[in-house]
Amino acid sequence: MTSPTPAVSSANAKPIVTYTLIAINVVVFAAVLLQAGGTTLFYSSIYREGVLISGAGFDDQYWRLLTSGFLHQSVPHLAINMFSLYIIGADLERALGRGRYLAIYLVSLLGGSAAVMAFQSGVTATAGASGAIYGLMGALLILLLRVKAPVQTVLGVIAINIVISVTIPGISLFGHLGGLVFGAAAAGVVVWLPARLLPPERRTQAAVSRIGWYGLAALAVIAVVIGTSLGAVA
Repeated sequence: MTSPTPAVSSANAKPIVTYTLIAINVVVFAAVLLQAGGTTLFYSSIYREGVLISGAGFDDQYWRLLTSGFLHQSVPHLAINMFSLYIIGADLERALGRGRYLAIYLVSLLGGSAAVMAFQSGVTATAGASGAIYGLMGALLILLLRVKAPVQTVLGVIAINIVISVTIPGISLFGHLGGLVFGAAAAGVVVWLPARLLPPERRTQAAVSRIGWYGLAALAVIAVVIGTSLGAVA
């Protein structure tokens, strides 16, 4: 019996989730600028209370693990991330379907935040969608491996971006790597985990989908536990 694979959307379907994520990021950035009255973003309570602060403890403000991924530090920062999100995300959304795509994006975002809390030294403010975007790159790599398509281009893009993260000051290497790892893992639980756990006779579409969602939920919980436990004791 052939193992079912996640439903694939039409190649012509509009990437509604990608467009929505871009719109949310742009609207939030505009609101931060308006509230700050300029480019000193910490004058904005939206930014100040939503950015991820490593090395200083959370004081139970665990929402920062998520909200930091929708805040940006400058117009170029926002523009680069949103362009990357569109280039990578639009086709990936069509391949995965909207629900799974959004779940992988959010798991990657949380994974990037968790890595910052676990490994970032010193008191540092971290913001941006790049952890989630790295997660989409990791997911794309897993999907290409699953269908035995060439992966050299994706590996090259990932390698170049990691080099940039290492060499340019002010870029969150740990946020990027955390997002990459969690994004790849999230895609793995969708496209590979069901075949490992279910015998061939039980691999119905419903069962495969259910295992995938359980795996995504487990990864989200792991990321939150890492981020909140280390944030609480920092």
